[in-house]
Amino acid sequence: MLKNTLLAQYTTIKCESKFSRQIYNKKNKYYTYVQNPTISRITNTYFRFSDCVIFSSLPIYFLFRLQYQINKNKLVMSTEETLVEAALRVLNTADPVEKARIGDEVANKWLQGLISQPYNPAEELPVPDRPARLTNVKLVSPSLMPKLGKAGSLQSRQAIVHSLVHTESWAIDLSWDIIARFGKQQSMPREFFTDFVKVAQDEGRHFTLLAARLKELGSFYGALPAHDGLWDSAIATSNDLLARLAIEHCVHEARGLDVIPTTISRFRNGGDSQTAELLENVVYPEEITHCAAGVKWFKYLCLRSTNPNLSDLPSEETSDIDNEVIQKFHSTVRTYFRGPLKPPFNEQARKAAGFGPQWYEPLAVKDFTVL
Repeated sequence: MLKNTLLAQYTTIKCESKFSRQIYNKKNKYYTYVQNPTISRITNTYFRFSDCVIFSSLPIYFLFRLQYQINKNKLVMSTEETLVEAALRVLNTADPVEKARIGDEVANKWLQGLISQPYNPAEELPVPDRPARLTNVKLVSPSLMPKLGKAGSLQSRQAIVHSLVHTESWAIDLSWDIIARFGKQQSMPREFFTDFVKVAQDEGRHFTLLAARLKELGSFYGALPAHDGLWDSAIATSNDLLARLAIEHCVHEARGLDVIPTTISRFRNGGDSQTAELLENVVYPEEITHCAAGVKWFKYLCLRSTNPNLSDLPSEETSDIDNEVIQKFHSTVRTYFRGPLKPPFNEQARKAAGFGPQWYEPLAVKDFTVL
């Protein structure tokens, strides 16, 4: 008799949009049907019916019993967070330590299949123009940043590591932002989400390790000024995934590949082998894969523009395809990046990331013209 009453309650309830977040417990007298107060309750449990979500405070026993009884009517319980929802949770977390921790947790869930859906096709979730950030880091214009030095002194080593920590904190946000902002919008394949989840997890680990190293050096994140040039580029490319991939991953991250070997040598020459080994064995090889993800999906978008049914990158690319992609890269960088790229280039690392000199050398001269 109880389950029939509950079924009637659900078939007569007025469905509301998920965005309204209203709870109908008292209005619909759900509590009057709770027969066993010793059974744990779950609040705000979602029941998805078409595009509607009903909130309930029924005991867990009845929730699962109810789901079983009316599954044939397509009323199913959905408490699972999508990857985009989780990405937004990371972006809306201000504390960078907590941001990295939550990001790692979300990444593990996605990679283990505990989060199965990249997004809900019926939902349009707003992505913040700027992620939540603490205000303890003094921000200055890039032109006003003090010189970092060459790691010959403790003060210089602190300044360099602080700069790296700040960069990694933004890299976390950039990785989750590309998932939340562009994944659904551009109907990207599942592999796209997985690639950038891995990037995000790496960036969080880099932040955590470098922040810990900074403390060992006697400083902390926020002790020195920093600039937000990386996020300025993110804002400029917020409406164009192709531009985001080109600028953030194939320009800025590739620039990191160019300078990290010199930074490693400087720390080692300054007697700080611990920081040198962290950069050499953890950060540097993983940053190559991040740049590779940018190259990979830039190529994919270029090829999909001429073949809308493309689901995967072709295993072999012709010189004609390469030339078209490279020319698109040149035009995109010239549109969204100020000035020429700065040599010298780390050709070995860039090649490992999937793009050779023909990608970047033509962009390293002033007053270039469109090819």
